[in-house]
Amino acid sequence: MQSQIQGIHHITSLASSPAANNRFFTEALGLRRVKTTVNFDAPEVYHLYYGDEIGTPGTVMTYFPRPRSARGKPGVGEVGTVSFVIPVGTSEAWKIRLAEFRVGGITTDTLFGENRVLFGGPDGESFALVEREDTRAPWTGGGVSEDMAIRGFHSASMRLRDGGASAELLRFMGYEAVGSEGATMRFAKSKGNNANHLDIETVAGGKRAKQGAGSVHHIAFSVADAAAQRKVRKALIETGYQVTPQIDRDYFQAIYFRSPGGILFEIATDAPGFDADEDRASLGSALKLPKQHEHLRAELEAELEPLD
Repeated sequence: MQSQIQGIHHITSLASSPAANNRFFTEALGLRRVKTTVNFDAPEVYHLYYGDEIGTPGTVMTYFPRPRSARGKPGVGEVGTVSFVIPVGTSEAWKIRLAEFRVGGITTDTLFGENRVLFGGPDGESFALVEREDTRAPWTGGGVSEDMAIRGFHSASMRLRDGGASAELLRFMGYEAVGSEGATMRFAKSKGNNANHLDIETVAGGKRAKQGAGSVHHIAFSVADAAAQRKVRKALIETGYQVTPQIDRDYFQAIYFRSPGGILFEIATDAPGFDADEDRASLGSALKLPKQHEHLRAELEAELEPLD
């Protein structure tokens, strides 16, 4: 199992306004909306994907936006801060850009020797931009120049009362502890897809999180294909985890299980990718529906809130 998992594949959160969510990611952060579809289990809700030019695993933030939904209450048992990589020396430029877009909660700090810009999302999400050398090619069609554009995920933090069991799970998944600072322990994949860091924040006695708009729904980890996914699934089941069967999400195969700290984990395949049903030049521009919901197209197109 240690060799199959390559790092973060995508992170999925909840939101309220679809239009505000779309503006934040495509305009303020300059990411590309690579897929416009619906929640397979609740087709009246969008599923929006943002990332690099083609939605490379390790770059994709996704959302289920439900209009007028209540905000979540932060706490333990959830993903806390989601961090993206930016080029070294660009923090000040990003602070100016975020302020121009009236993004809230902009502050700076240093964690594990890396400069960060921290800020809030439209629904109170906790984000950070982390300066780091990174060879991934950015999307530059969103108004952010190549010399400062987001490269993809840096890491995500898991906020837990006791991180011991989750640390053991991460080690089982091929992560190694590489440092600690205060109440935060950092784990990394030695060979990954550059989205290969996870932090465990221990908040002893913290109150349990309540999911709502702004909460991370699940974090997905990357494997190359369905064969690798089957090996991971078998290893998890043999260790005692309750794991779903493989589920076809059109753009990847998915399995799900609950981590010891209560966070929903997904293992997702890299193939077939977001260009499976759209030309790369037009990714995200049309509403794509899974075949089981295609008969609802007219109804959904009339009811879903316009994004632009």
